[in-house]
Amino acid sequence: MKINPTLLGFIKKEFVQALRDPRMRIMLFAAPVLQMTLFGVALSSEVKNIRLSMVSTHNDRVLQETYQRALSSGWFIPANTKHVDPYLQIQSGEADAVLVPPPEGLTNALERGEGRVQLLVNASNVLRAQSVEAYIKGILPPVALKEMRLDKPPSPIVFDMRIFYNPTMRTAVFMVPGVMSMLICLITILLTSMSVSKEKESGTFEMLISAPVKPQEIILGKTLPYVILGLSNIPLILGVAILGFGVPMRGSFLVLLLASLVFVCVTVSIGTLISTITKTQQQSMMAGFLFLFPAVQLSGLMFPLENMPGWMKFLAHINPLTHFLEMLRNIMLKGGDLEVILYHLGVLIVMAIVVVWYSFKRFHSTLG
Repeated sequence: MKINPTLLGFIKKEFVQALRDPRMRIMLFAAPVLQMTLFGVALSSEVKNIRLSMVSTHNDRVLQETYQRALSSGWFIPANTKHVDPYLQIQSGEADAVLVPPPEGLTNALERGEGRVQLLVNASNVLRAQSVEAYIKGILPPVALKEMRLDKPPSPIVFDMRIFYNPTMRTAVFMVPGVMSMLICLITILLTSMSVSKEKESGTFEMLISAPVKPQEIILGKTLPYVILGLSNIPLILGVAILGFGVPMRGSFLVLLLASLVFVCVTVSIGTLISTITKTQQQSMMAGFLFLFPAVQLSGLMFPLENMPGWMKFLAHINPLTHFLEMLRNIMLKGGDLEVILYHLGVLIVMAIVVVWYSFKRFHSTLG
């Protein structure tokens, strides 16, 4: 069978064009390996490292043993708490769950034939909250049998669950803020990087360089519109989240807008940085997704950060999406804890300064 030489020439040309650029080869062959590594190591639906606290006296041996058994199970870790009030431990983010026994202690209550335990759970992260009750229910009854030396429980152990910040434990309340942050990141990075690459492809980039304008005017002219565009999406996306999905907005809109401004400055600068490295729109799009996919997976959007190994947690904490997502959930679901907001906002501001400086420096050298 005779092969069409024209078709063969086109196929050869496309292969050469796609593979002759080292950056494209990295995106084609190294990126899948990187993504597979991240998916394999970071993505785990098993919930671990739940910060557990308890309110107990020293003679409440059933609750003490339940707490120790929970820590040794590998699912829980001790919560480092400064507050005595169990509600404040949840509100401040010091604990994910708090065991609260009856006033006389769980041991004495079980001896009297009453076994009611209150379990306070932070449900702003639904994936973790849904696992806490099942874990504790699996641990407490065997401990009660062992500590009280009985063949069967003296009474049914009743859990009085108090779910904070997402009482109905709807997944949408947990997921929608994450989708919001991902959409803002996607819009700003891809549009910014592809805008400059389009200028390079069409040949108008050289006209910009030769035009009687200052480099900083070109840089600001190419980036500020996307900062404004990114911010203009906030009310729209927020309106859909609140009206369409019933996500609460318990915090200040102005604080959320400030956090969004800093985050958008970071992502637009990342898009600008990508545009200084790539030459075509295709390369910019692939490089943008090369950044976005790990950023989404390492942000805690779908899978808990606590499940990841230490070195990957470091990557997660230098990911701007992680900090913006934490602020977004905190402002919308918890009302905005000042200490949490200041920490994540401070980290984003430092990131913005570093990335803005480096991307503008690269862009300025490209213009030169």
